Amino acid sequence: MTDSIAIGADGVEQISLKTYTEKAYLDYSMYVILDRALPSIADGLKPVQRRIVYAMSELGLKATAKHKKSARTVGDVIGKFHPHGDSAVYEAMVLMSQSFSYRYPLIDGQGNWGSPDDPKSFAAMRYTESKLNRYAEVLLSELGQGTVDWTPNFDGSLDEPANLPARVPNVLLNGTTGIAVGMATDIPPHNLREVVSACVHLLDNPKASVSELCEHVLGPDFPTEAEVITPRSELQRMYETGKGSLKMRAVWQKDGDDIVITALPHQASGSKILEQIAQQMQAKKLPMVVDLRDESDHESPTRLVVVPRSNRVDCEAVMNHLFATTDLEKSYRVNMNMIGTNGRPQVKSLDQILGEWLVFRTATTRRRLEFRLDKVLKRLHILDGLLIAYLNIDEVIAIIREEDKPKPVLMSRFNLSDTQAEAILELKLRHLAKLEEMKIRGEQQELAEERDAIELTLSSDRRMKTLVRKELLQVADEFGDDRRSPLVARSEAKAFSEEDVVAVDPVTVVLSQMGWIRAAKGHDVDAAGLSYKSGDRFKLSALGKSNQPVVILDNSGRAYTVAAHSLPSARGQGEPLTGRINAPSGASFEGLMMGGDDSHFVLASDAGYGFVAKLGDLQGKNKAGKAALTLPNGAKVLPPVAVPAIDDHYLAAVTTEGRMLVFPLGELPVMARGKGNKMIGIPAARAASREEYVISVAVMGPGQVLKVVAGKRHLNLKLSELEHYLGDRGRRGHKLPRGFQRVDGLLVE
Repeated sequence: MTDSIAIGADGVEQISLKTYTEKAYLDYSMYVILDRALPSIADGLKPVQRRIVYAMSELGLKATAKHKKSARTVGDVIGKFHPHGDSAVYEAMVLMSQSFSYRYPLIDGQGNWGSPDDPKSFAAMRYTESKLNRYAEVLLSELGQGTVDWTPNFDGSLDEPANLPARVPNVLLNGTTGIAVGMATDIPPHNLREVVSACVHLLDNPKASVSELCEHVLGPDFPTEAEVITPRSELQRMYETGKGSLKMRAVWQKDGDDIVITALPHQASGSKILEQIAQQMQAKKLPMVVDLRDESDHESPTRLVVVPRSNRVDCEAVMNHLFATTDLEKSYRVNMNMIGTNGRPQVKSLDQILGEWLVFRTATTRRRLEFRLDKVLKRLHILDGLLIAYLNIDEVIAIIREEDKPKPVLMSRFNLSDTQAEAILELKLRHLAKLEEMKIRGEQQELAEERDAIELTLSSDRRMKTLVRKELLQVADEFGDDRRSPLVARSEAKAFSEEDVVAVDPVTVVLSQMGWIRAAKGHDVDAAGLSYKSGDRFKLSALGKSNQPVVILDNSGRAYTVAAHSLPSARGQGEPLTGRINAPSGASFEGLMMGGDDSHFVLASDAGYGFVAKLGDLQGKNKAGKAALTLPNGAKVLPPVAVPAIDDHYLAAVTTEGRMLVFPLGELPVMARGKGNKMIGIPAARAASREEYVISVAVMGPGQVLKVVAGKRHLNLKLSELEHYLGDRGRRGHKLPRGFQRVDGLLVE
């Protein structure tokens, strides 16, 4: 079957499913985009919002009227203009009344209309009452003056306005959000005075750039006193492209030792924020905070109190952490997508929005003036006829009394039009007084002056601009207010790391021969004397602090990282290290390192190769660890040696043949990973056959003593006594004295 419509044998039209579904989905998409989700640039309203405002004006619910039940408005809206669900209409109505949602609310509500903590906690429409706010007059005041086009409602029984004749660019002032098919809109609210100032500037300078307009429109202005912390350059880029994002941050101050939060970001819930902070406290991620209070009341709508543990707590750091981890700082997407005056959706830049709206506003003003001019000319025409009648009143009365059809006689006798003759015939007797002639002449003069002024304005673009500017400034004077959301440059918030929130205590980490690990408080711990499982014994220990990582080196040269504060207490026998890391089966652990990220250690293999590594470079983020030391064939890992300092320190290496070499530690490279450089020369054949290998390495500095241990013998050598063994890195080294040919290890004291 083709995509075109075909007529079947039974005379029924047939169409392919593909064509039908494409058309149906396209129609639906266009409906959602144009008639539901996106606002019009003209009045900044979606269709449902426009219909609510118009229906309320038709019900006489102006700002000066009494409140009426919201259900009455909703009924009118869905019955006359918007045949959808009443709950959807009422929710749209509620949003327009919430001063914490709309920068300039359109509806004045009475009753429960929700709260900043829970905007959807409003009462049902049968309980609440409403009327239009004064600001709604900005949208409605020119409605009956020929300013907009009218379209039939859904059943053709009534007409409704296609747009409202807004006197200011409401699309920017209140903003909006919406999701259509394949597109969305997120327009932030702005300050009326700033937007009007930008419009006036654009009227005077039609080619003004976005950067010039940004001198007037400083940035979005939300209905909250929280800070907009997005940099000025990013805001300008957002206005240039119509897309971007911005951040808001809560306002806080110190009250004694307490932290008091006085303003929250737009649409942030105070109760939810307190819940987020409480969860962190329960998870022991905020040990420096001991209490939370919500002291918000009628006088202080937002007052959240965070109580630090003591006056030594850095409140700036605490708030920086809370900004990064809670809704005290929120990001908002900006996508200024709207339906233009051409009826098409488009993401627009600031100059496009204001320029297009000014074209609409100028056209609206022109239509209003032309409508008024037409009324004035018609009235003048009637007044001319009435004046003729007053000047010939006796004759007019005689014609009316004597003629069966006085209208044509009057028209021919006094050269009147049909409209004029009709007006004369409809005159009431009380208007025949002599005083009426003076009134007519006075009205004629006033209307003639008004006609001349209107014609002058319509014929001059400059005068038209002046009128538009004047009316914009009038609205700014009447409804404008100061900026509520201050623009403040702030550094990026950073959450506490796991180490930041851990109490800093000295600890000794102990690793057993069978790979069980634990942490004991303090540095004066007898690690070998601790209790071990049957058949297990002490192997390695490292001294450090509870907020530092522990880096473990296995027999393949791979480094693994665990947090010291998370290790079990030394009161027990610990837990298997393999439960915390993914080490290869059968791996043994040869090194234990602790310290700051800038701490240095010598990593070496018994083949005589090694390098200096920073502890920060050895730390891995996953359980699989990271490659650190590359081993030559057959070589084994030597225990890492801590480096107090590289300058003025020496490295001593001794082999199984009793040869020792001492050289400046600075000759070893600082590397993140690898095999390293040759420390002491071992003939290749002897190294390959494992006849000779390095048994121990040590790092010593000025004033320290190198102790060579061979069985029960000890040889203590000061730095000045090591001249015989000093040499360049990679040399063969010299033989130790008799009795020290089989060295067990090197110690530094």
